[in-house]
Amino acid sequence: MSVLRYSIPNSFTALSLLLGVASIVTTQLGDLELAAWIIVWCGLLDVLDGASARLLKATSSFGAEFDSMADLVAFGVAPAVLMLNAGLQLGGIDYDTGQFWVLMVATSVFVLAGAMRLARFNLVSDQPSTGWFTGIPITAAGGAMVSSVVLVLIRYPDIGASLPLHLYMPVLMFVLALLMISRLRFPKAKLRKSKFINAFQILSIAGIYYCGVTRSWPEYLFGMAIFLFIAGIIAGRITRDA
Repeated sequence: MSVLRYSIPNSFTALSLLLGVASIVTTQLGDLELAAWIIVWCGLLDVLDGASARLLKATSSFGAEFDSMADLVAFGVAPAVLMLNAGLQLGGIDYDTGQFWVLMVATSVFVLAGAMRLARFNLVSDQPSTGWFTGIPITAAGGAMVSSVVLVLIRYPDIGASLPLHLYMPVLMFVLALLMISRLRFPKAKLRKSKFINAFQILSIAGIYYCGVTRSWPEYLFGMAIFLFIAGIIAGRITRDA
């Protein structure tokens, strides 16, 4: 029974890692939309992974390390590859030009920062939880922001064509990298004292699951990503540990 209990969250982690690999392959085959949705699905699995581990009391050192390896693939490497190819297909960036190499460096820095962010998280994972992350989690940066940006650009190609994406894309990746390795406090998704905040979290997660399962309303995912980034950073600056 003990083995089964630990196998459930680890199975979600394993599936997330494999989907991350599938997203990379799908990106290289040219289907950016499906690749982006696969990253969103990895995010849904990550929620199930953590929730099942806590519910079954099946947290372990192996699970924490395994989860980090899966997160690096699903929310680090896969979004980086997606953004690099989005620059080629959607951003009008030509291969082997200065713009391409700037984006290449930006996506590489994003992966490096994500790895550093996960390593730092693992160093303090055995300490009592405070309800706050130090730095933006890689799941938010790669799983929410990068995937939703690409999905919106695919949904609204005219908007993308009117923007200097060759500039915005690397800037976005550099900014996300800096936020991940920063010392900013960012709230975890957990029950709080405020019923309003708890209700908002539940409704937000429900909406994200609906969009992910039905592959619809990427605008909602993008809007929620922007709102949560801004609100989370502000909350981290003006509140105390809770």
